[in-house]
Amino acid sequence: MPPLKLEDLCKACDEKEITPDQDKKLRARKMADDFKWDIGDARKVWSFGCPPDGIPNVLVDMTKGVQGMQEIKDSMVTAFVQHTVAGIICEEALRGIRFNILDMTLHADSIHRGAGQIMPPTKRAMSACQIISGAALLEPMYKVDITVPQGALAGVYSTLNARRGIIEGKNDRIGTPITQVIAFLPVLESFGFTQLLRQNTSGQAFPQMIFHHWQVVNGDPFEAGTQGANICKDVRARKGLKEEMPVFGDYFDKL
Repeated sequence: MPPLKLEDLCKACDEKEITPDQDKKLRARKMADDFKWDIGDARKVWSFGCPPDGIPNVLVDMTKGVQGMQEIKDSMVTAFVQHTVAGIICEEALRGIRFNILDMTLHADSIHRGAGQIMPPTKRAMSACQIISGAALLEPMYKVDITVPQGALAGVYSTLNARRGIIEGKNDRIGTPITQVIAFLPVLESFGFTQLLRQNTSGQAFPQMIFHHWQVVNGDPFEAGTQGANICKDVRARKGLKEEMPVFGDYFDKL
């Protein structure tokens, strides 16, 4: 199977090149041509996620010859949307995840194919998939434009290093002692950043921040001691969730 290129699909959704409201056949052709999707899979996308950040999540029906799939479609789409709004890592919205429905065994009696019977196992299966798929935390990043005299650059660099900032570039304004520093700063680290920056530059630096992109947090959130796990632990504590991360066995139904 060719690469799915979900990262590129995320960008296309953000830029409105791919939208849930598009004609299915035109959208499928674009997904096949530009993002290397199988044309058959692209035509059987059941649902996208919730806007604004969850739109790049997709639910794809890849079953072959299974009877009654259209009957349970609404229940599965509802379960998919509810799950992607709050994932199992720290109950934050998912982004850039594709769920494939590969096979299905349905009860012969329609009374056992209602939402109450379809949605819970669907969510459990998606939770288990999220654990074993190598899911990672994403954090929003600000683009920071800092105007500062050259004599105070050291204070800018030390402040960015202390707040996990990533310096993208530096432009000197010809004929003036002013320098423009472009950097990316995690939104999580932005609280109090302006005050710390001015403190370290004696009030000479003036920052402007705007959301720019999402970035993967370093470290596996399921591996204790990593940066991703530490951030996840803090979020779970703030939300009153169990400190222990869920494991695959919590969602595995032994027949």
